Amino acid sequence: MGLMPTPPWFFWLLWLAVSLWGLTYLLRWRRASSSQQHPGGQQRLRRVLLPQDIVYGLVALFVLAWTVYYLPPVYSRVFWRLDFLRARIRLSLSPVGGVPTPVAQGTLRYQTPTPTATFTPQPSATATPTLASTPTPTLTPSPTPSPTPVPPSVILQPPPRWERQTANNCGPATLTMYLNWWGWEGDQEDIAQRIRPNPKDKNVNVEELVFFVRNYAGWLNVEYRVGGTVELLKRIIASGLPVMIEWGIYLERAYWPNDDRWAGHFLLLTGYDDTRGVFIAQDSLRGLNQEYTYEEVDAQWKTFNRVFIVVYHPRFEETVKSVLGPYWDMDTSRQIALEQARAEIEANPEDAFAWFNLGTNLVYFEKWHEAAKAYDKARELGLPQRFLRYQFGPFFAYFHSWRLEDLQALIEYALKITPVSEEVWVWRGWLYYRLGDREEAIRSFRKAYELNPTFPDAQYALRQLGVTP
Repeated sequence: MGLMPTPPWFFWLLWLAVSLWGLTYLLRWRRASSSQQHPGGQQRLRRVLLPQDIVYGLVALFVLAWTVYYLPPVYSRVFWRLDFLRARIRLSLSPVGGVPTPVAQGTLRYQTPTPTATFTPQPSATATPTLASTPTPTLTPSPTPSPTPVPPSVILQPPPRWERQTANNCGPATLTMYLNWWGWEGDQEDIAQRIRPNPKDKNVNVEELVFFVRNYAGWLNVEYRVGGTVELLKRIIASGLPVMIEWGIYLERAYWPNDDRWAGHFLLLTGYDDTRGVFIAQDSLRGLNQEYTYEEVDAQWKTFNRVFIVVYHPRFEETVKSVLGPYWDMDTSRQIALEQARAEIEANPEDAFAWFNLGTNLVYFEKWHEAAKAYDKARELGLPQRFLRYQFGPFFAYFHSWRLEDLQALIEYALKITPVSEEVWVWRGWLYYRLGDREEAIRSFRKAYELNPTFPDAQYALRQLGVTP
């Protein structure tokens, strides 16, 4: 299934104008052609071929080319190249550096003298599940309790059907491989249309993937946790279950001047081999059965707080509980990740990702001021340019600790890198709401809704302000 683009309103207006123009042109041409049978007809025909006819032909060709562009098979192959071209032009004219460091406070003024706001954002990438009616397929995999210790090598069977991702669609593509392994028969566009309807959206969150499983593959259970370890990944695989992770990669090419080429990516791990120290991964970008060392996985997995997703049939819930152990409880998982980050900071105080993870886990426990200080340190040490495309903990921390200058700086930077980010547009709305500019806040919330009408944070924000999209 291809992408389903929606042409802008002025596309149809241009089509109407060209059609009407062409109609008048054809009427004149027919009158001139019929006059050839009378004396002087050839001369009148030549007078019909005026410069505006040439202009019409060029405009008509442009509209025809634009129409072809919107055909799904063409659009899916061309739009992302144009998107990258626009990014290169935009960031060449206005170069971007690293994530901004902490800024001076006190330049922005609140709506009220003291920090009290009627509404506060409660962003959540998942809405309350409303399970769709989905037939339960015949199960092929049969997970069994993981032995202790785990075997030195495991490769899960049957192998998943590999799915090559479309542009920026690694999350839906990787989840497709995972769900197909369980017998689901959809593809990545089925998932993308539900949680990533805008093909220019460059990020799908873990929470959005979990939301899809709970709502549209409701015969399966799904959990995600953070603070994982290599040994935990191996235990999950040894129990008979694939496991999905998000990690950082380096792109093969730069997409703008001074591009550091770092980006987020999802993997489906379906095996491991201790003798060679590698995981077997289904990579929607690089291919089937890719091998990545334990050290490589752990280092790049750390950039996403070592998050992992487990999808399983309800009858295997006790197996999953046993394998996850303390991780089964979300609060405990977060506490493990928090202590993991602190230990890594103690071992290497210059580890920007450990500081960032510390902030993210403090955000979970609503320790806003401590989280903001951790994020300050991560920003001082330096983060990849695309980092705020995927992770939004700093927006929570700076908003709730009333660090509005830092919130504004990060919002402006994130939108410069990724203009199509419904998450950041929602935070821009909350910033302006707190600054007392209700109209600008509403414009930002509506922009977020326009980019992704399924995004619950945008729906919540508009509802709180009592306005329609």
